[in-house]
Amino acid sequence: MPAEPGAASRSVFVLGGARSGKSAFAERRIVESGLAPVYLATGQAFDAEMKARIGAHQARRSASWRTVEAPLDLVAAIEREAAPETALLVDCLTLWVTNLMLAERDVDAESERLGECLRARPKGLVVLVSNEVGLSIVPENAMARRFRDHAGRLHQIVAAACDEAIFIAAGLPLQLKG
Repeated sequence: MPAEPGAASRSVFVLGGARSGKSAFAERRIVESGLAPVYLATGQAFDAEMKARIGAHQARRSASWRTVEAPLDLVAAIEREAAPETALLVDCLTLWVTNLMLAERDVDAESERLGECLRARPKGLVVLVSNEVGLSIVPENAMARRFRDHAGRLHQIVAAACDEAIFIAAGLPLQLKG
């Protein structure tokens, strides 16, 4: 159910596999809310392929969206941008985990901070998107296993803190919570 302008704060966690349709689903939830859309971007364009992915996401959104870069300090960006009249889209949490790992930040501590931020009920609507990476085989290298483990713990924290959790497969939503 979309949030109404001035309605109680809401948080929605949208989880799914690569190319499952989760970002498009999350963007529709933001637009349907009627609130001012703000895109909190965690991705960084380190290569041509990532630049193309970012470009495709940007092309899908209308000019009414405001973009805020938040590759590392996501909690600060949510706290700064959340307002009763805004709908924040965080896309995506697994890129954020990657950024934290590359910056040698404490991923578990940052994940807990995000959970605390969401439990504190930021104003407006917050929709968080992430890739489910734990449904595959165990990765063969230690760094990939650490990434998978960090992402899995983060997903549990976010799902527990959010009002809703939705799993997207083949473009179809499966309501997990809320």
